[in-house]
Amino acid sequence: MTHNFSAGPAILPREVFEEASKAVLDFTNGLSLLEISHRSKAFVAVLEEAEALAKELLAIPDGYKVLFLTGGASSQFYMTAMNLLPQGGKAAYLDTGTWSAKAVKEAKYFGDVEVVASSKADNYTHVPKGYDVPSDAAYLHVTSNNTVFGNQMQAMPDVHCPLVADMSSDIFSRPIDVSKYDVIYAGAQKNMGPAGVTLVIAKEAALGKAGRDIPTMLDYRTHIAKDSSFNTPPVFPIYVSMLNMRWIKAHGGVSAMQKRNSEKAALLYNEIDRNPCFRGTVQAEDRSQMNATFVLNEGFGDDATFISMCTAANIDGIKGHRSVGGFRASMYNAMDISSVQVLVDVMKDYEKQFGQK
Repeated sequence: MTHNFSAGPAILPREVFEEASKAVLDFTNGLSLLEISHRSKAFVAVLEEAEALAKELLAIPDGYKVLFLTGGASSQFYMTAMNLLPQGGKAAYLDTGTWSAKAVKEAKYFGDVEVVASSKADNYTHVPKGYDVPSDAAYLHVTSNNTVFGNQMQAMPDVHCPLVADMSSDIFSRPIDVSKYDVIYAGAQKNMGPAGVTLVIAKEAALGKAGRDIPTMLDYRTHIAKDSSFNTPPVFPIYVSMLNMRWIKAHGGVSAMQKRNSEKAALLYNEIDRNPCFRGTVQAEDRSQMNATFVLNEGFGDDATFISMCTAANIDGIKGHRSVGGFRASMYNAMDISSVQVLVDVMKDYEKQFGQK
């Protein structure tokens, strides 16, 4: 068994893979899922179930629409600003890592962007707190979890304006209050499904007020009017995402996922804090339950040796992001705690060999 700690595309449940593989061979009437019309009754039913499951799992209130789009979360960096930032208006952004910085860059094409706080100077080792949001801000954009640096917002700020959130790496991992947001977006390839589809949850009342002409394909209202099928949607990723949401529901929903993820994170962080060979890179109160980042302490061996020991234990994807180094253990919903225990055991074995200076 391989223990997949990759940050994304990421682990999904085995039963989801098995069901999806069957659909590739024969989904309906001897036809593959990959060759049926996206307007057929069979696929429309998939799209409707996927939307219904997202609404149920996240308790999405009336007045919001669920969309399944393409382009990844990176396309949402500009689509959110294009659709929500009024012409000549201002938006506030919280900078907590690589992806929030990219969102800031794209939003500046459409109006005044104020970064209200940033932890960049501290190498994103924490989530800023105690900042003020301008009274004229149309929204505050946040990135709920940062995969590269391993920080996570444990609570959303209480602000006067609506929130816009990139939840790519922790969507469906814990309950959220959707009513606080104008838009939530998430690339699927962490907790929802395979790469190729992006979930967008948009408040209808917030749309159509930007005062600018928006290209047809980049206007949320276009996709709302056509139920995510204005053009051919990413059929296979939507289907797999639907199967995965079924799995989440069958295993107790997002509250159960939160408990499951808390237990896995506690197991690993306890070992990081106990083991003299390692140290975490993020302040304890802002540590991510999805992506634990850690490094070797100086004088306790080297990265290559630890990675080779992980490889021998069938651990994959443990190497840190190329921009920061060290190690990163991504523990999305589908990962079982037994895989985390394997990693902890390797860390203990490493300590036996290199724990004495």
